[in-house]
Amino acid sequence: MSPVLAGVLQMLALIAALALAYRPLGDYMARVYSSDKHLRVEKWIYKGIGANPDTEMRWHAYLRAVLAFSAVGVLFLYLLQRLQGVLPGSLGFASIDPDQAFNTAASFVTNTNWQSYAGEQAMGHVVQTAGLAVQNFVSAAVGMAVAVALVRGFARSRTGELGNFWADLVRGTVRVLLPIAAIAAVVLVACGALQNFSGIHEVGQFMGGSQQWNGGAVASTEAIKELGTNGGGIFNANSAHPFENPTPFTNLFEIFLILVIPFSLTRTFGVLVGSVKQGYAILATMAAIWIGFVALMMWTEFAHRGPAPEIAGGAMEGKEVRFGVGASSLFAASTTLTSTGAVDSFHSSFTGLGGGLTMLGMMLGEIAPGGVGSGLYGILIMAVIAVFIAGLMVGRTPEYLGKKIGTRQIKLAALYILVTPALVLGFTAVSMALPTPPHSILNTAAGSVDHSGAHGFSEILYAYTSGANNNGSAFAGLGADTPWFNTTIGLAMLLGRFLPMVFVLALAGSLAEQKPVPATAGTLRTEKPLFTGLLAGAILIITGLTYFPALALGPLAEGMAA
Repeated sequence: MSPVLAGVLQMLALIAALALAYRPLGDYMARVYSSDKHLRVEKWIYKGIGANPDTEMRWHAYLRAVLAFSAVGVLFLYLLQRLQGVLPGSLGFASIDPDQAFNTAASFVTNTNWQSYAGEQAMGHVVQTAGLAVQNFVSAAVGMAVAVALVRGFARSRTGELGNFWADLVRGTVRVLLPIAAIAAVVLVACGALQNFSGIHEVGQFMGGSQQWNGGAVASTEAIKELGTNGGGIFNANSAHPFENPTPFTNLFEIFLILVIPFSLTRTFGVLVGSVKQGYAILATMAAIWIGFVALMMWTEFAHRGPAPEIAGGAMEGKEVRFGVGASSLFAASTTLTSTGAVDSFHSSFTGLGGGLTMLGMMLGEIAPGGVGSGLYGILIMAVIAVFIAGLMVGRTPEYLGKKIGTRQIKLAALYILVTPALVLGFTAVSMALPTPPHSILNTAAGSVDHSGAHGFSEILYAYTSGANNNGSAFAGLGADTPWFNTTIGLAMLLGRFLPMVFVLALAGSLAEQKPVPATAGTLRTEKPLFTGLLAGAILIITGLTYFPALALGPLAEGMAA
C-alpha cells in the first residue's frame, strides 16, 4: 500500500469514527448542561466549595467566577512547582525556577500546555498528577462552560442570566471529561502506553553510557491531554514518544480524542438553540476547513522536492517512522486546528509551506473544530461577523438565531477577533527587535548562524501564535526556557485566554436580554449552505488579511525558496 493511500484511508476511518460519535455524544452533552438534577458526588463538591448550583448568574457574575477560579488555579500550580523540592514523589527533582513556574502555571490553567521544560527531567509525580493533570480536566471544563453560556445567550430571551458557572464546571468535569478519559486511558494501557508511579531507572548501555527514564501516570495523562485539547505530555517528545503513543492505532485514536468533543459540541449547540440544522451548518464549516487543511498538509509533505524525500516517499525529517508522513500530517493539522498542542512529529522539520499551515491553523482562531468549548464560541463569534457582513451587503439589520446584531454586539465580536492578532504580532515584533531574544533561535535554515532568516522568524512567530491562541505546540527549534520567553509567552497565554472570554460572556449577556425577532422573507437562512460558504470565506479572509504579511516573511518566504 502506498503511503499516500494509507494516509487517505486513515483520514476516512477517522471521519467515520467521528460521525458515529457525533450524535450520541452531542445529545448527551446537551442533556448534561440542561439538566436540573445533581449527582450525589456533584452535591458533595458544591458543598465543599460553598457554591449554590441552582443560582443563576448574569454575565459579569459568571465572568468573575471564571476569573477567580482560574486565578486560584494559577497560584496553586505556581506554588506546587516552587515547593516541588520538598514534596514527596518529586523523584529528586529540584523546585522549578520562578519564571518557568509562572509560565507553566499560566500554560496549564489556560488550556495551552506550552512546555519550556522536558517533563521527564523536571516534574515529579505530585506536580504531574495533582497539578498538571488536574488542570487538564478543569481548564477544558472552563472552556466548555463559557461556550455553553454563549449558547444560552442565543437560546434565552428577556433575561441576562446565563446559568451557573460552578454547575457547568462540575458537570463538564464529572459527567463528560472524567468518564470518557477513564475509558480512553484503559484503551491506551491495553495498547502499550505506560501507567505507573515508578522512580528513575537506569537502562542499558549506550555508546559507553547509560540511559535514564522514569515512569508516570502516562496513559491517564495522555487521555485527558488529547480529550481536553490540552497537549502537555509527560515526556519531552510528547506524542512522538512510544510510552505516550506506542502504535499507529493509538496515534489515530489520539487524533479521534482531540476532535470528538469539539465536533460534537456543534450538535449540542443545535439541540440547545432548538434547531439541529444550525448545528449542522457550523459543523459543515468546521469540517470543510479541517479536511482542506489535512489535504493541503499531506500534499506539501508528500510532494516535497529533493532526493531524500523522494526516496523516503515524502518529507520524513522530524517524523516518526512508525507513523509516516500521512498520519503525521493528519495529527499536525488536527492539533493546530484545535487548541491541543500535542505533537507526534516536529513542526520545525516540516516543509516551509507545511510549517506555515500549522501556523495558519492556529491563526484562524482554532475553530475548525477548535478547542474544547473555545472552538465553538470562537466560530459563533465569526458567525456574528458573517451575518453582519451579509447585512451590510443587502442593507438590512443583521440577525442570528432570532437575535439582532447591533452596535454593541458587533463591537464585542470585533474586539474578540482583534485581541489575539495584537498579542501575536506585537510580541513577535518586540522579540525580533530586541538584541537578546533572537539568540534563542537554535534551528535556522541551512544551518546558518544568522538568526534573522525566514525560518528563524517563523520559530518566534510560531511560539507567540501558539501561546496567544492557547495551543501549546512548539516549532521545536526555539530555546524558549529563558526569562524573556517564559514571561512574555506566559502573559500572551493569560491575555489570549481570558480577554476573549470577557467579550464572549458580555456578548452572551447582551443577547440573552433581547426579545427574539421573528423570521421574515428577508432573514438570512443561517442553516443553509450559502451561509456555510459565507462563514468559511469570512474566517479565511479575515485571517489572511491579518496575518499574511507575517506569514510572507516566514513560512511563505521559506517555502518559495525551497
